[in-house]
Parts: sequence; C-alpha cells; structure tokens
Amino acid sequence: MSSETEAGYVTTGKEFKRDTNYITTRIDRAGSDGYPVEAGRYRLVVARACPWANRTIIVRRLLGLEDAISMGMCGPTHDQRSWTFDLDPGGVDPVLKIERLQQAYFARDPEYPRGITVPAIVDVPTGQVVTNDYAQITLDFSTEWTEFHRDGAPQLYPEHLREEIDTVNKRVFTEVNNGVYRCGFAGSQQAYDEAYDRLFTALDWLTERLTAQRYLVGDTITEADVRLFTTLARFDPVYHGHFKCNRSKLSELPVLWAYARDLFQTPGFGDTTDFVQIKQHYYIVHSDVNPSGIVPKGPDLSGWLTEHGREALGGRPFGDGTPPPPPKPAEVVPAGHSAG
Repeated sequence: MSSETEAGYVTTGKEFKRDTNYITTRIDRAGSDGYPVEAGRYRLVVARACPWANRTIIVRRLLGLEDAISMGMCGPTHDQRSWTFDLDPGGVDPVLKIERLQQAYFARDPEYPRGITVPAIVDVPTGQVVTNDYAQITLDFSTEWTEFHRDGAPQLYPEHLREEIDTVNKRVFTEVNNGVYRCGFAGSQQAYDEAYDRLFTALDWLTERLTAQRYLVGDTITEADVRLFTTLARFDPVYHGHFKCNRSKLSELPVLWAYARDLFQTPGFGDTTDFVQIKQHYYIVHSDVNPSGIVPKGPDLSGWLTEHGREALGGRPFGDGTPPPPPKPAEVVPAGHSAG
C-alpha cells in the first residue's frame, strides 16, 4: 500500500520517496525550449509556506527581478487537487484569472498526471505552466535573467564556485531538505530511524563546516545558503515536532542557530518568511500526520532577532553588491507572521 503526499509517496514499511519528475522546460536567453527571457511575460506562482517556493521568493528579491517577473501567491493550505489563490479577492489570481494552480498545469497538459506543485512559472499569454523545476528556476534567475538584475545584485551562482556549490547542494538536498521529509513520512520504524540518523549526521557536518566560515561556499551568500536556510527556518516551528526530527532543536545547535539568524536578519531572507503560514500548511494539510488539524501556538520566535555574532568570521553578505530594497508593499509578509 502506498500514499501520495508532498509531491512524493510513502510505501508502507518503506522510506519516503520524492517525485523528482518535474516539467523541465527552461526559460533562457536563447529561447531554446520556446520560452525566451522576456520581462513581463511570466508569473512566478508560489506559496510562502513551501520551502521550495520560498527559495524562489528569496532569489527573485535578492536579484531584483520583481519588475521583470510578477508573483502570484497561493494560500498556505490546499486540498488533494491543487494549491488555490484564496488570499486574493474572490479567490482568483488577478493576472492569470484562475482559482487553482491546477488550471495552469492542465492548460499545458490536459492529462497532467503528477502533483500540482509550487513554485511554478506560468506563461501569462497562454496561461500554461512553463516549468515547476524549482532547483533549475533559481539557477536560471541567476544566470539567464542577468539583463534584468538590479544594480548591486549579488552573484549567487558565481562560475568559479559552481562545482563546490553543486556538491554542497547535492548533500544538503538529499540529507537535509529532503531528509526532514523522510523522517516525517517514514513508512516504518526502521525507515524513520535511518532517516533520523542521516539527517543529524548531515547537520553535524554542516555545523563543522560553518564553525570557521560565515557562509556555506566562499565568503558571500550563494545559492547554497538559500537552499539550506528555508529548511532551517522551518525546523523548530515544524520539523522538530511534526516530523519527529527531535534530537535537537535548531535553537539548541549554537553554530547552525547563529548561521540561520545571520541569514534571517539579512534583507531577502527573514522578510520573506511567514511562520504563521508555514505552520498552517504542515499541521493542517498533513492530516495523516496530524489528524486533529490543530496548529501549535509555539515556538517563541523572538530569538530570530537576537545578536548572532557571525560578523566575526568575516565575509560580506552581498560581495561587491548591495542589499535589496524593502519588499514591494503587496509582497510584505503580514504583520505578526514573522519574528518581531
């Protein structure tokens, strides 16, 4: 017996397997797949609750792509069919004119057989999903959309560091980003125990790596930091309890906790993080894990704004670039949904 959950599936007695078959169409300068880089043509559809979507929100903001790529926001919960635009007036996306993201997937392929996932980039003129390949989306934001980067945009995927970034990202994805899901959706005690051990072995490795350097690769923020941050931000509110990743809270791991606070307090990270929606998503949608649907009130989030002391390790968050300006008013995290 198996069940689908969070764009993956669980077989009784086995470990959680993530479905990694995404729509891999690229948007690039050459338009090699029929979709050239073009300001105003595409809409990035996200949900703040989702860590994979949160990455694209962060990178879009750090690079200053807000005017080139519009953003549609789904609510924190969804049913088995699709993410919905219930945050918008009338529950309809104001640009795409649809109620469910599923409609954009079916516009591309009426027989689309897989999960309806965020992030997704939609071609506005046709209403069709172009891609939901979240790992490639942020890399293409860095490498293909350079014409539309803001002045002072950081180099998140610099060519001379790409091999190391890719190596770090592979382990972080396998053992941490996806590792928490393997714990939470384990189909047996053995599968859970193995997932738990792999996760905390990787967190210990990251602790060792980040003890003497401020960022994961090089001395500036890169794609690798973005990918790790969205999991760390959800660790204490969700993964520690809901997914049983409970050897330690993030706040009990001094190096990783300081690293996460350093990023959270950097423009583009904390100001795109919505803890209320994060908790609503996991505790309400995952009815198999949390049948009551009760969303916990904790943890206390005030610690995210405390001093982290990571400046002592050197490094420059944006390298030769500058911090992004404040978020557009329509994209500000609602009051009371983040730390502070």
